Amino acid sequence: MKIIKDREFLKKIELIYEYIKKDKPVASKKFVSTLNSKIKNLKTFPKMYRKSIYFDDENYRDLIHEGYTVIYKIENDKIIILDIFKWSENYEN
Repeated sequence: MKIIKDREFLKKIELIYEYIKKDKPVASKKFVSTLNSKIKNLKTFPKMYRKSIYFDDENYRDLIHEGYTVIYKIENDKIIILDIFKWSENYEN
């Protein structure tokens, strides 16, 4: 399976990286590295994370990483990484 990272995901992961880097440069690199490892494992086990609570479709999944939710979609021969957010960021009014 091929993994495709959506533009929205790439933009947000960069913002998260820069935010963590302000206080803890080493932690920011570890955060991204560990997340990338989890994403890479999706090639072998695409359904290893729960069905998304944000979509009524088995092909949308939620990967939880250090308080962040990564939403991805499983398609025929690819996995699309759509978004990353903290729960509180997604539901603040």
